[in-house]
Amino acid sequence: MPRQRDVEAQRELLSGAVWQVLAADGLPGLTVRAVAERAGCTTGLVMHAFPTKQALLLRARDLLHQRTAERADATEASGSPPLVVLREVLGHAATLTPEAADEARVWVGFLAAALADPELAERHRAHNRAFIARVTRLVGDCRPRWAHPRRERAAKRLIALVEGLNALTAADPEAYPPAVHREAIATALSEFES
Repeated sequence: MPRQRDVEAQRELLSGAVWQVLAADGLPGLTVRAVAERAGCTTGLVMHAFPTKQALLLRARDLLHQRTAERADATEASGSPPLVVLREVLGHAATLTPEAADEARVWVGFLAAALADPELAERHRAHNRAFIARVTRLVGDCRPRWAHPRRERAAKRLIALVEGLNALTAADPEAYPPAVHREAIATALSEFES
């Protein structure tokens, strides 16, 4: 019987391969064979860890949520002023680096698959609502006098801006370089500076 560490190491290796395939080849390229080739293992090992394409996609979405949440947690723990924290959390979610471009492609691929799969859609909603709650709280830190409904509306506008840019960038990165993301976020946050 394999040791637990070995099983966890294999799962992490396969998770990384799922991520790489989805980021590089999109949803159509996400196959058990492609993941096995990327991980340097057999398709049987992939099928043991992720028996369906849905399981592969769920793992990719959870990994995306984990990565973005860890960065946001670190930003919040920095002790920076509230507006700086909000700007940086939004910046971490935007397509500002090659790694973030991969994340955007993974997110778009997952979202496309979620449109036709209730379980994937539910996972997307859960992670999205966690992000809404975080950004709503950060907006409240910037504007403590605003009532919760106003904070949440502002948070949703900011998230829609960032995620919309991410989707557009995934398909046409030359038209939406990082400077466009930075400028759009700065403009959107200008209402918090007065």
